[in-house]
Amino acid sequence: MTTENGCAMSDGASVWEVRLGIHATEKQAEEVKEAITRLLCPDPDHAPPCPIPWSVMLLHATDLPDGEAYAELVEQARVEAGDGR
Repeated sequence: MTTENGCAMSDGASVWEVRLGIHATEKQAEEVKEAITRLLCPDPDHAPPCPIPWSVMLLHATDLPDGEAYAELVEQARVEAGDGR
């Protein structure tokens, strides 16, 4: 089996997306992104290719197509912060 760009996919590999929503400051979000990067590739100086090709992206809620995607997370953060509004 091959993909549209001709890459072999005989092992059944495909692209998967793992989503993680966090209520954090920009600095905290960057730190989480870096930690995930280290989990995916603990040796950034290794010879290519990575055993599992990957990419990581950091988006603010305003950049998401569905701005309400994490409404429950925002509510949870508000409640846990003691904001009774």
